[in-house]
Order: sequence, then C-alpha cells, then structure tokens
Amino acid sequence: MSLGDTPSRGGATDSPPVDFGEFVRRRGGRGRLVVQPRMGFSDPARMRAGLLATRAARATTVGTVTLDSYTRVGELRAADRALAEGVPLNGYPIVNHPPAVTRALLDGVRADDFPIQVRHGSAVPGHIFAALTGLRLNATEGGPVSYCLPYGRTPLAESVTNWRRGAELFAGLREQGIEPHLETFGGCMMGQLCPPGQLVAISVLEALFFHQHGIRSLSVSYAQQTSFEQDVEALLALRRLCAELLPTRNWHVVVYAYMGMYPETPGGAYRLLERAAELAVTTGAERLIVKTEAEARRIPTVAENVTALERAGAVRSTVRLDAGVDSETYAEAAALVHAVLNLDADLGRALLAAFRHGILDVPYCLHPDNMGRTRSYLDDDGRLRWAETGSMPLPRARRRPRALTSAGLLDDLSYVRRCFDTAPAGAPT
Repeated sequence: MSLGDTPSRGGATDSPPVDFGEFVRRRGGRGRLVVQPRMGFSDPARMRAGLLATRAARATTVGTVTLDSYTRVGELRAADRALAEGVPLNGYPIVNHPPAVTRALLDGVRADDFPIQVRHGSAVPGHIFAALTGLRLNATEGGPVSYCLPYGRTPLAESVTNWRRGAELFAGLREQGIEPHLETFGGCMMGQLCPPGQLVAISVLEALFFHQHGIRSLSVSYAQQTSFEQDVEALLALRRLCAELLPTRNWHVVVYAYMGMYPETPGGAYRLLERAAELAVTTGAERLIVKTEAEARRIPTVAENVTALERAGAVRSTVRLDAGVDSETYAEAAALVHAVLNLDADLGRALLAAFRHGILDVPYCLHPDNMGRTRSYLDDDGRLRWAETGSMPLPRARRRPRALTSAGLLDDLSYVRRCFDTAPAGAPT
C-alpha cells in the first residue's frame, strides 16, 4: 500500500462501515466522551497520518476528514490546479482525488472501533454527497440554514433545495446496508453572540429536516458560549426537545469547544477546552469537538490535536441533570421550534417562511435572506441576552444595561478570551 501499511483493527475494508451515530451512543454519554478533532490535509499521506494519530490517542476518538475551501464552494478546477502545482490546501479535496487514492487512505484506518466523519461547510454539497456515497463514507454534517447564512451569499432557497437532494442521495446508502449519519451544524450558527435559545431551535429544526428526507441516524450540535450555567440550560433544552420531537431514537448530542476568539495563552486555551469537556459530560452529551492551544495563532499540528483529544477525553463526571426543567432557554427554543413547525408541514418551506417573516432572525448575520432586526448582548453575568427580538415570537427583550455600540460588540466578542487568559490556574470560570 503506497500510503503506508497499517493493519485494520476491527472490520474488513469491504464490509459495511459502522453506524457512526450508534458507535457514539454506545461509547459516549453517562459521564464519558467521544472526542474528535478538526483536521484536514490535502496530501493523502499526511491525512492518513493524522487519522492514525487520532486513532492512537489515549481517548475514545472518531476520525475527521475536513474538506478544503475550494471543494466547499464547488471551485473544483482551482483545486485541480493546486494539486497539479503542489500547493497545499486547507483541507482534503475529496472530489478531486481519485477514489482509489481515498480508498487507500482509509484502508486499515477506518474500522468498527474508529469511524470517520467528513466535515465541509458547503451550501452546495451535491458533489460532496456524490463523492461520499461513492466511497461509502457514511458520516458528515452541515445543514440548509447553518451552512448557508454564515458562509456566503447562496440564496437560502437554493441551499434548502441542495440539502434536500443531498440528504436524499445520502439516505440511499441504506439500500447498500450502510446507515448514513448526518450532524446538524445549527447549534453553531455564527459561532458566538447568538442567544442559546435560537441555536437550540435551529439545531432541532435541521435535524427534523434531515429526518424528513430519509436520514435516521442523527446528531444535534451546540457550541459552547459565554456562560457555563446558560450552556447547561441550552444542552438540557436541546436534549429535551429532541426527545419530544425526533421520530428516531438514534440521535446524540455533540458539543463544540468555543468557536469565537480563543484564548491566546496555552493555560487559557486548555482551561477553556476542559470547561467545554466538563459542560459536555455534565449534561450527558456524547461527543465533543475539541480545540487546541494553537487556535488563536495558527492551524494546529497533529500533535497539538492529539494533546487536546487526550486532555478532553480524560474529563469525567458522575453528575446527572434533569432535562425536563422549564428553563428560560427551553422556553425560547420551544417557542421558536413550534412557531416554525406551524408554518408548513414541509420543513424546507417552513424554514424559508420563518426567515422571510423574521420568525427566525440571526443577530449580526449579513446574509440577504436574514431579516437582520435582532441584536444580542452579554449581561453582567456573562449570559447572552436579546437586546432586540425583531419579529421573533419571544417575550419583549429586556432593557440592556448600556448602549449597543461597535466598541461594546468588540468587547463582548473578546469576553471569553479575557476571562480564560487572565484566570489563575485552577480557578473556576
């Protein structure tokens, strides 16, 4: 094998790949975590080495193949030129590499105890889904809203159509005896300064959209925000709404370590990562996407990713929290979800109507299909609050303690970095 000889450690390469969702549900939750890096390299040998290092980490891990920016936006000729000229890309060009190359990359790496997810970020994912189904890669992520509004100017109606077709194509893997898995990115909209109620609502709605178009193995995401207590409320609300509304039991919760301005010091970065892991295990989440000490400065190395995986994977908890609590976050999320569901039985049409009428309205999002009448702020306790709710079916926003200014927005954006970079070692944050 040209990419290196590594014996498989669970399942022949020609057997159907394991159900990613079922694997995570079996290994994570109940105070334990499955941990996963963000990782993507254009060179197949380097990508394989990154996957092998992830598999060998002292933690329960799943692998990641993150795609490059050209592939995400469909600029396949540009990806071809980069490969021909030996220019490194910021991810793996799965459509441009011949299928045999990718199969060799995966041979002896993907196994029953090491499933692999492909991550991308595309509002036009048809070519990506086609490549995945051809390679029998059965786990990926995204969504018609979450991979459209923050990332470009693709009309939301086009993204909804693209994701409907992609999900239905992906669901066809079941005819080959392979269970496809989709993770909604909805709980990570804009990464920061979106109040948790709306993050939870979009994650649930995208999961329902996927299910409506044939996907039965699902995960729902939530990105760590600015307040541990509010994040706990959000994750319990997410779990409760999924239990109430998802027609399948094959679902799990994935937490993302903070996606905004990351601490610049190694100590601050690791404190924030370990807080994310504590949040995940405390609320019963099964999987955590990690970040490393290098996030504020550059793309992390494989070794830095492994260190982050091992530190996060070592966090344990025996705490059991009640997901049935009627918190403020649950009330907001439930109001938004049910308002959208009442618009149309077809989730795609319902999502389009929700944004058209401002029932869903993401703060600070400049996409033309987002009404843009909502604003948020951090209160004195670090909780995200609505400053302006626009046309959303939510209680009138509380009076904010200060004027909403560009300087105040920048201050809010750097809040987490300041807190964790200045906290003494061992201090709660």
